[in-house]
Amino acid sequence: MDSEKRFELVKSIGEEIVTEEELKNLLETNDRPIAYDGFEPSGNPHIAQGVLRAINVNKMLDAGIKFKMYAADWHAWTNLKFGGDLDKIQIAGDYLIEVWKACGMDVKKVEFIRAVDVVGNQEYWKKVMRVAQNSTVKRMLRCGQIMGRKEEEVQQASQIIYPCMQCADIFEFDVDITQLGMDQRKVNMLAREVAPKLGYKKPVVISHHMLLGLGQPPESNLTGIDRGIEMKMSKSKPDTCIFMTDSEDDVKRKINKAFCPEKQVIENPVLEYCKYIIFEKIKTFKIERPAKFGGTVEFEDYVSLEAAFAAGKIHPLDLKNAVSAYLNQFIKPIREHFEKDSKARRLFEAVKDASKTS
Repeated sequence: MDSEKRFELVKSIGEEIVTEEELKNLLETNDRPIAYDGFEPSGNPHIAQGVLRAINVNKMLDAGIKFKMYAADWHAWTNLKFGGDLDKIQIAGDYLIEVWKACGMDVKKVEFIRAVDVVGNQEYWKKVMRVAQNSTVKRMLRCGQIMGRKEEEVQQASQIIYPCMQCADIFEFDVDITQLGMDQRKVNMLAREVAPKLGYKKPVVISHHMLLGLGQPPESNLTGIDRGIEMKMSKSKPDTCIFMTDSEDDVKRKINKAFCPEKQVIENPVLEYCKYIIFEKIKTFKIERPAKFGGTVEFEDYVSLEAAFAAGKIHPLDLKNAVSAYLNQFIKPIREHFEKDSKARRLFEAVKDASKTS
């Protein structure tokens, strides 16, 4: 694959790329650049952290990029997940890696890392300290967004350390690309700012879209990135997201309740599932309907489906039925993995128990 095709493939992931010119140059001059993404182990991951992440990582791998997936257990500890119980967090980290492996991610080409395997290195903490020395408390508070917290919600001193650690991770892993969600943008831009001061290369920042929660979008005055963060899928609202081990009935129930007004395509979470997940995994999207309601209809791309929905040619219930069927098709092997594989089952049960007692 030539550099232009590699660029277009990687570009398809990014809602924002800082900068496209740097990305082009990187792919022209480096046959095997390194990218990473990381997640706090904080319970049962949802579909955006599982299936969608596998889709995007596989695209990066196809473009010849080496990918590092990071279970950021110490970061979750600083952010008081599971009540600040590191043992529970680390179990959740092992579970998170098992989920990624079950999601269709090309695991043979991915390097899985846990923070617990990094923090014993004194050189890592030197990087953390140097990042802190080249920033301010105010800047760290603004980065609270990366922890899923508003600036005024950053209350513990440990939470101020978190952005310093995440920035240091970028240098520790020697990454060329940070490939995280738009909600992680602030710390990635911090890394670009301090990298030259510390003698490290500036990473190219590829920020992917954050999948909407299934509920009705809140009314607010927020726009742009902040609006996207406000609406993103959240495990704290379990009925508005699909978890990787949800039952078939759970998926149907949640999609059936999802916000999906007739003809509305803006901020429509059901259509987002089609755009960012379903059309990435299938070539033809089929909606089966009785003949009296127009009969079965097929779409070869998302643009055609969106246009038909906007014109009122597809009823929300018909769209929801099709989306539920496809999601269950994708989740079924993951669900079965955690039912049949003894190691996976033990981790799943341990995370469920930890969540109940936290």
